[in-house]
Amino acid sequence: MSEPVVLHDVSPGGVAVVTLNRPQAMNALSRELLDALAKTLQACADDASVRVIVLTGAGRAFCAGLDLKELGAGSADIGKTTVSSRGDPVGVMERCAKPVIGAINGAAVTGGFELALACDVLIASTNARFADTHARVGLASGWGLSQKLSRAIGIYRAREISLGGRWVSAEQAAAWGFVNRVVEPGELMPTALALAADMLLAQPGMLERYKAIIDDGFALPFGEGMALERQRAREFNATVTASEIEQRREGVRDRNRRS
Repeated sequence: MSEPVVLHDVSPGGVAVVTLNRPQAMNALSRELLDALAKTLQACADDASVRVIVLTGAGRAFCAGLDLKELGAGSADIGKTTVSSRGDPVGVMERCAKPVIGAINGAAVTGGFELALACDVLIASTNARFADTHARVGLASGWGLSQKLSRAIGIYRAREISLGGRWVSAEQAAAWGFVNRVVEPGELMPTALALAADMLLAQPGMLERYKAIIDDGFALPFGEGMALERQRAREFNATVTASEIEQRREGVRDRNRRS
């Protein structure tokens, strides 16, 4: 019996580790993997016991993008395969209220690059590298790479990456600002899980609420984003009592004394 193409494990604390598991194919996104990944991520989004998701790849690659061998041999409409509501893990990630940490263990290419950019935080191994080969392969990006990358690092650098099709190292990605941190390969998962553990210290519901205001505000002009923050702050903070604040303050002090 063959191994599943997506591995899924949830810790008692509420961290779901989702692993792309086609290492022999550099985790290329076959139809089977696309469907399984979308279903697994949706299950994590719907599972009340899951508070943080960590996404990574098995073997030496994070994800080599769409399975071009499968696409080249198929007879289906390629547009429906590459931009589809069915088997759309990026769409699931964009709708997911919970934070997704990308633990980028190796190459993230084209569709794999887009999968990485759909995460909320990126921790990269020194083995990680990124490339956009849409122009070279002759396929259009449909998961946001043409828009997200330029907003993350500036339009001039984004043009260099996407039009030139060159590799970007993990260190360069961090210097340009679309990777949060670069660590040695053996420290990748411990670092990602340590960040997830820090996130679990948030009050119930606050991870989802804070992620939403960051994302929703970022999509607006600055003034409108500020107004949205003020509106949501007034509405939410009016529901918080003084006794709750005092109880939480004591909890923070207890943690500080133990640290």
